[in-house]
Amino acid sequence: MKILANNCIAKDTYEMILDAQEIKKIKAGQFMHLKSGREDLILRRPISIASYNEKELNLVYKVIGEGTKTMARFKPGEEVDALGPLGNGFDLLDVEEVLIVGGGMGVAPLYPLGKELTQKKIEVTFVLGFKTAEMAYYIEKFQALGEVIVTTDDGSLGIFGNVGTVVDELGTFDAIYACGPWPLLYGLQVKFDGHPHLYVSLEERMACGIGACYACDTKDKKHRICTEGPVFNIKEVEL
Repeated sequence: MKILANNCIAKDTYEMILDAQEIKKIKAGQFMHLKSGREDLILRRPISIASYNEKELNLVYKVIGEGTKTMARFKPGEEVDALGPLGNGFDLLDVEEVLIVGGGMGVAPLYPLGKELTQKKIEVTFVLGFKTAEMAYYIEKFQALGEVIVTTDDGSLGIFGNVGTVVDELGTFDAIYACGPWPLLYGLQVKFDGHPHLYVSLEERMACGIGACYACDTKDKKHRICTEGPVFNIKEVEL
């Protein structure tokens, strides 16, 4: 896929925009599996789809290891070897009030979900958590969709604390969608125990991305995150 842009949007966080004219259908919550461009790094990197339209596909990734360091040096006009869209995304329910909770890199795939929900005239409350203000991204985009509550671990932006600080004080919702690190998802599971519509997108290292290697099984070894997920009703998996 041709790279249209590849820019740093927050600390160690990049947004890559790809020419997506050949992709016919994308669902919020799916991901792309990219080669880093280095021959010695065999495994692809799963990158969340953060936005899309008929012409462009936006991916957000964090620079952590050698693979993503190489990806951060990609230039517009170059091409990246990509598989996707992969995985099962979020199902849109016919409800009135929805809570969307994201943490860190888990914020990215929730933006297209929020867009689709608000287009259906569903009232959405967003709770977005980051470690620090310099790691925050996409906040203005979310604010264009609905109420946004931001938390940071150090209090440098929004409310001091993690997303649980806010969620514990909120009321009830018809459905909850979330993506982020394990403690965030576990906290929601405890808070909304027994809720029929709590959907989580699991973050995991993936090898093949197409369900062949079983390297990204869920903790209970019953589901492959890359194909049967990454989105699950929390009742279906063991965190």
